[in-house]
Amino acid sequence: MRLRALLDTDALGLKLLGGEEELDRTVRGVMTTDLRDPSRYLSGGELVLTGLAWRRDAADAEPFVRILAQAGVAALAAGEAELGAVPEDLVRACAQHRMPLFAVHESVAFASITEHVVRQVSGERAGDLAAVVDRHRRMMTAGPAGGGPDVVLDLLGSDLDLRAWLLSPTGRLIAGPDAGGPGATGPALSAGACALLAAEHLTAGRSGRRGPHRVTLEGTTYSLFPIRAGGQRSAGAAQRPAQAARDVRETVLSDWLLAVEADAGDWPDERLDLLQGVTQLIAVERDRRDAARTVRRRLAQEVLELVQTGAPPAEIAARLRVAAPVLLPGLGAAPHWQVVVARVEWEGAPVQSGPVAQALLEEILADPAPGAAQSGPEATDRIAVAHSAGEAIALVPLPAVAAEHDGTESGILADALLESVRGPLSAGLGDDGRLTLGVSAAVHSAEGLRGALEEARHARRVAAARPGGVCAAGHQELASHVLLLPFVPDDVRRAFTARLLDPLRDYDRRHRAELIPTLEAFLDCDGSWTRCATRLHLHVNTLRYRVGRIEQLTGRDLSRLEDKLDFFLALRMS
Repeated sequence: MRLRALLDTDALGLKLLGGEEELDRTVRGVMTTDLRDPSRYLSGGELVLTGLAWRRDAADAEPFVRILAQAGVAALAAGEAELGAVPEDLVRACAQHRMPLFAVHESVAFASITEHVVRQVSGERAGDLAAVVDRHRRMMTAGPAGGGPDVVLDLLGSDLDLRAWLLSPTGRLIAGPDAGGPGATGPALSAGACALLAAEHLTAGRSGRRGPHRVTLEGTTYSLFPIRAGGQRSAGAAQRPAQAARDVRETVLSDWLLAVEADAGDWPDERLDLLQGVTQLIAVERDRRDAARTVRRRLAQEVLELVQTGAPPAEIAARLRVAAPVLLPGLGAAPHWQVVVARVEWEGAPVQSGPVAQALLEEILADPAPGAAQSGPEATDRIAVAHSAGEAIALVPLPAVAAEHDGTESGILADALLESVRGPLSAGLGDDGRLTLGVSAAVHSAEGLRGALEEARHARRVAAARPGGVCAAGHQELASHVLLLPFVPDDVRRAFTARLLDPLRDYDRRHRAELIPTLEAFLDCDGSWTRCATRLHLHVNTLRYRVGRIEQLTGRDLSRLEDKLDFFLALRMS
């Protein structure tokens, strides 16, 4: 029952002294005490009744209320029979700890309040038990075949007053109030909140913590229930802490997530069982969607096998004509294509990373560049992803009208792919996993696909040479020095940078001369004395002195292009 209901019962004679904003708290029981520290007898959610016999002076109020707040007590009701009125020090202490405080008139016995609360709580629990079977039946008939997960989540809202969202491991909103479902009420769940919930879900999955997992964002508590294809996990049961690391790595990055706006830590078993049924229904829906992807995956596999085996362009073009209507229905002209390559790598025990990379790439590409796909629950229906030898390869169609523009302004951009998913994926990969992606330029014919595939693979190698757990690189970077630098052997890199930069670093350490920052600014300003001096807030003569010192220490001449280039590369490789 809610605290608010206590005020609506005139026979109880309760008067609210503070905590009006907390009246929606749930009362799970009642306890009468005059102990100074009753914490050992509290489990949370109680209405505590006290005659104030524990109070000797004003200093006793705050410690007593603090103990109740730490134990999760729902509210405090103080009798007026002993002191005639509730002391102001107790009112202030309750306000300090956000503890609702009621005054109990001296004519009302604590036994009457206890009997009323117990009767109400027991009746509500009995009602929940009686309704569980009916809710299960309704959700089974309203499951995937009857409207998908939105209908199931709407039943949670209408029957149990629970707002819930279905999220992908990257934080993409699949279903729920903010995805246009039937229960679209209340404040929206922001994209940032979705990403944070997904990150918490993945972190919990990697650690093997018991579920359901609970997280608080901006004062709101959410309970997180993992959903694996086939419904292999229970919403109420603990996850297996002894689950092999190999199993976790192969599944955690592809688990869906049910986020419920409630704290499930104090739920009765029957409500957890109900949520177990919800997760099983959603798992069936996920299996249906995975089955629908089979055709697209097969098309991608066939096209890529033709490309990699050097099949004639006419044969590849014929296969693309079959794929285009499936991936981009209603297209008036032949599409352009982009290729995206992804690899997931783990340290330690070997893991079947190809399927993991395939599932992740399908998810990451669920909402690519304008024209490439639509967002929403069926967004991945536009993407074809195959996997081979630990590598996932996506064939992404682009409307020809969009791809005719400059490739840097249309299609899929490498940085944009990871902008919103980096946080959740970093949590799922942990300290022992990496995800690297490479993106090709758009090509307009079958003849260009082989080159696009190699271009995407080269771009992925550039990304793999960078630090960080989640990295991507695009085709634009393949025409730059950044393509060469990652492949310089480490010993050569160290020797080259040490020869040029160590004398300057040593001098800076001894004299705080800032020669390295000066060199970086001078090269960045293309050797312009005036612009560099302005940027560093120096007089031009001071800048000339510093550059002269750099040349003296290194034996190089910064007026020569070759020496400028050597310094530039040394700074980039350091």
